[in-house]
Amino acid sequence: MTRGNGSVNGKRGVFDLRMAPAMFGGASPEPTSHEAMTNSSVVTLERHIVEQERIRPEATGAFSNILYAITLAAKIISREVNKAGIVDLLGGTGDTNVQGERVQKLDLYAQDVIYRAMDHTGALCCMVSEESEDILPIPEQFPKGQYVLIFDPLDGSSNIDVNVSIGTIFSIHRKVSDGEDGTVEDCLQAGCRQIAAGYVLYGSSTMLVYTSGQGVHGFTLDPSIGEFLLSHPNLVIPDPPSRMYSINEAYYPRWSTGQQRLMQHLKGLDGDATISYSSRYIGSLVADFHRTLLKGGIFMYPADTKNPHGKLRLLYEAAPMAMICEQAGGRASDGRTPIMDLTPEAIHQRTPLYIGSSEIVELAEAFLAEDA
Repeated sequence: MTRGNGSVNGKRGVFDLRMAPAMFGGASPEPTSHEAMTNSSVVTLERHIVEQERIRPEATGAFSNILYAITLAAKIISREVNKAGIVDLLGGTGDTNVQGERVQKLDLYAQDVIYRAMDHTGALCCMVSEESEDILPIPEQFPKGQYVLIFDPLDGSSNIDVNVSIGTIFSIHRKVSDGEDGTVEDCLQAGCRQIAAGYVLYGSSTMLVYTSGQGVHGFTLDPSIGEFLLSHPNLVIPDPPSRMYSINEAYYPRWSTGQQRLMQHLKGLDGDATISYSSRYIGSLVADFHRTLLKGGIFMYPADTKNPHGKLRLLYEAAPMAMICEQAGGRASDGRTPIMDLTPEAIHQRTPLYIGSSEIVELAEAFLAEDA
């Protein structure tokens, strides 16, 4: 049995649980009905990618190679995040990025890991990162491909020093320009043109959640075998959703009248005693969205007087999360327009974001319409 590559008896990506009792001298377990189990087998991310590729006759394997490289980068980043405090990877570099934000050491480390994991695959024509002002070209010595990778290498990095969950967000587009090299035109595409999106959450466990337009699936990293295993198949936002909202209420004085009235309503302070939402806010988009995806509710980062165009980046934060949310049966909006319908005009364009259970996002849009 080979454990490192997830192979057992020549079947790559499959570990048959029926073999476990014989290995450890026990009796065979009763069959389980858990949705994550298929014929008593644990499904690795690699196997899942292969099976998704088989149902698409037009697939060339290039897209699968991108996902393989992303998972490798995620494992490396996860390892370094977990030991950051003992290898001098905590704290800032002393620089600020194009967003005007303090750059953390792990920000640059994560970007470098992702770039080096992806630059030689032959599947990409260019990349875009939150930490870089311009697009990241593929080195001349490597072949170019027909896809664009857009990513936030380490979302929530301001929380690194206090050991709060952080994450990596990614989005994949198909090249639309002529020529071999990628251009800004290839990057500035509406969210509805994404062919895949996902995120990696580095928390009490490391999870990778992604969609390629065929539902949303979550995989948890088992560090003992170095594999992402399918733990959350076919994720759907609960219906009815939990009554939870996630927002930084310290900015209340800077919000519009509609946003303030929405908050009063969610708290049941506008005369409707039947409304009572709970507040849950971490301050890391990946962590807050992950909870919203599993539990329902709404995450909000509205525009305010200091940030009239919003704070989150459309390309590598809002749009990828919007695709995941919609594939899970939810809704994502800037307060008026679906996020997936917005075409960015700049690679670091910002946007307000309301994302989560459809009915609560629609409620938010109704209150915000009062500001028009």
